[in-house]
Amino acid sequence: MTKSQQAYPTNLNDTEWAQIVPYLPKPSFTGAPRKYTWREILNAIFYVVKNGCVWRALPHDFPAWKTVYHYFRVFRITGVWEQLNRKIREEVRKKAGREPQASAMIADSQSAKSAEGGETRGYDGGKHVSGRKRNLVVDTLGLVVLVKVTAANVQDVHAGKQLFSELAKKPELLTRLEKIIADGGYRGELVDWVFQNLNTVLEIVLKLGDQKGFQVLPKRWVVERTFAWISRNRRLARDYERLTQSSESFIYVAMIRLGLRRLARP
Repeated sequence: MTKSQQAYPTNLNDTEWAQIVPYLPKPSFTGAPRKYTWREILNAIFYVVKNGCVWRALPHDFPAWKTVYHYFRVFRITGVWEQLNRKIREEVRKKAGREPQASAMIADSQSAKSAEGGETRGYDGGKHVSGRKRNLVVDTLGLVVLVKVTAANVQDVHAGKQLFSELAKKPELLTRLEKIIADGGYRGELVDWVFQNLNTVLEIVLKLGDQKGFQVLPKRWVVERTFAWISRNRRLARDYERLTQSSESFIYVAMIRLGLRRLARP
């Protein structure tokens, strides 16, 4: 592994850069050439996610903050962050000796406090959190397959239906899927809906009868670890975004960075 151009710990080294460059948009032959490389843009975005600074507070040795935010926004609107996350996840799975697409997934949600302002906010009475709910589907390695951010007051069964509806629109992710594991909040009509629309089983893993506090449950612990990975990024410790789509994009960015580190390991 090489460590060139690593002024900051979040910067891509040569090995990591080589893993992601094939999937980045190709340069256009029309219009003015870009002033900055994709590597410089990505390094700046990874810095924002990990360190939690606002766009205007980017260090001066990165490209201008307006330029960095512009490309973050374009990638969000065009779905590039989700595509990059899928490509990197597939490569990590192959390196681990797995098939590119998962046969089992785990779904869960996490309520996160939101900053003042922004759209789609609510109060989660169960967790006593005012903000948003991050709904994730991950594979058995804990790598994010899909993200859906809703208001925190949306019940898991309804947020789960939105999440699985998005999953149903991506048949390339369902080629090997046999089972989705979730907690009791996804019980009820959602079990039949998943079977009818995704042609897969929604398996509910309930807490033990005498369980108090946190306890590791089979398979379900994997997604809890993913939430911990996400929360290590200061920009994601709370939800500061005005748009839920930006919140989703930052989660994909955090997982892309994690995946690239794994691919760069010997």
